Amino acid sequence: MASVSLISESQPWKDLKNHVEDIKKTHLRDLMNEVDRCKMMMVEFDGLLLDYSRQSATQDTMGKLFKLAEAAHLKEKINRMYDGEHVNSTEDRAVLHVALRASRDTVINSDGKNVVPEVWKVLDKIAEFSERVRSGAWVGSTGKALMNVIAVGIGGSFLGPLFVHTALQTDPEAVACAKGRQLRFLANVDPIDVAQNITGLDPETTLVVVVSKTFTTAETMLNARTLKEWIIAALGPQAVAKHMVAVSTNIALVEKFGIDPNNAFAFWDWVGGRYSVCSAVGVLPLSLQYGFSLVRKFLDGALSIDKHFHSTPFEKNIPVLVGLLSVWNVSFLGFPARAILPYSQALEKLAPHIQQVSMESNGKGVSIDGVPLPFEAGEIDFGEPGTNGQHSFYQLIHQGRVVPCDFIGVLKSQQPVYLKGEMVSNHDELMSNFFAQPDALAYGKTPEELLRENVPEHLIPHKTFSGNRPSLSLLLPSLNAYSIGQLLAIYEHRIAVEGFIWGINSFDQWGVELGKSLATRVRKQLNSSRTRGDPVEGFNHSTTTLLSKYLEAKSPVSSNPTTILPKV
Repeated sequence: MASVSLISESQPWKDLKNHVEDIKKTHLRDLMNEVDRCKMMMVEFDGLLLDYSRQSATQDTMGKLFKLAEAAHLKEKINRMYDGEHVNSTEDRAVLHVALRASRDTVINSDGKNVVPEVWKVLDKIAEFSERVRSGAWVGSTGKALMNVIAVGIGGSFLGPLFVHTALQTDPEAVACAKGRQLRFLANVDPIDVAQNITGLDPETTLVVVVSKTFTTAETMLNARTLKEWIIAALGPQAVAKHMVAVSTNIALVEKFGIDPNNAFAFWDWVGGRYSVCSAVGVLPLSLQYGFSLVRKFLDGALSIDKHFHSTPFEKNIPVLVGLLSVWNVSFLGFPARAILPYSQALEKLAPHIQQVSMESNGKGVSIDGVPLPFEAGEIDFGEPGTNGQHSFYQLIHQGRVVPCDFIGVLKSQQPVYLKGEMVSNHDELMSNFFAQPDALAYGKTPEELLRENVPEHLIPHKTFSGNRPSLSLLLPSLNAYSIGQLLAIYEHRIAVEGFIWGINSFDQWGVELGKSLATRVRKQLNSSRTRGDPVEGFNHSTTTLLSKYLEAKSPVSSNPTTILPKV
């Protein structure tokens, strides 16, 4: 497709800009009285219910957003992604995380080759290997079963799998599958993270999964070498082959590290790190913990949304609708942030994962053609499970800045609790807040209402809530492997929709690189100062002062260093 002008130059964009003043004159408490509008702003699909009636939008707004999608060639861009075209133009790559959960008989071509058989070859290998470990056919170097797994990775190699693992930990089916097993994730290069991960674990019963596409990621490989030394110190060098496996495409470096190449699980350049939880990156550690058959249900849930996103008209397409509304909130209404508020403790790691998927994808200042954007793109994502968030940052959401909110609720709790004599069950208490908070944000409370309640006049300004604060609500039938896959895919595709509308590349992340390259200079300086006493040189005054202060502290590493491991 030939280069086009910025989307902000299109007539639909200008129409939406002009429409903002109309919306600002309309309060959500009035919009919520329009029953037909509210009915039109509810979508059901495969057990899910999306209600976006509390968005600051009318049917006219939605019509203008659909015209914007047409001007941005949204449908064409979605098709190009699914067809394996190189929509990641700056890295000259396809973007095919949808192929990771495709059914066996699907044909998805990339560079003239159907990639689905390759995907299933790896999935079958994971199914076979994880079953051998879980059944005790594969044991550690001393003959003991491997009951504990530490997955070593960072960024997309960590946040997505951790989100899914945390969500599954209290699902009854998953609990039964994981009985007696532990899964931990080591990401931070901080040695404290190493100490926390190995605390209480025996190397004899631990399998380490090293996740690095290139097997060169600095933090991951230092942590991998650290755990390798932990294994060797306890079991000897020969134990590495039995206690360490890899998710990587660099077989040469995997073998050089000491891992049997047969125990390396592949993924591909068309899988971005933050979109890789459905590849071996997430499927291998999750299958070791829960079994492949359960993880397959997670993949099927994502596949359900993939099909829905690809084929459903935009008016009933959940990822498209929420993506367009995000563009409306950010670029037209000027709201820079979005709160992700799951009313389920099991989803406590959803917001951290979406932070990366969203902010690394859409935190861009130039178009896909390299033209500086004259508008804001991307949003600041944060969140916390309800009701914890209510006692943390909801004060700002209700009476400070306007932050559009995603409320996520579940019809049935993973762990039902009811105490005799209580008015409602514990889950009902939780969900009472889920239903109340969106209305509180939308309606607010007026000075007149407070006067009628005999609130003292001097407190009225403090107890007034302006309302008119947008949110959407997503109801899941239950929280299990399938619905977790659905939720993941909704957010992945929503973020792609935003990027396609803004005309940016949501699939590269050059902003990650600069800090890494500067850290290399510091690393060399620390080494030369520690080993040879060289002075700090070549940095600005501030950095020189900070580095010098750091170097004044005595290092635990001697001039003739030996390996030091955490004392836990």
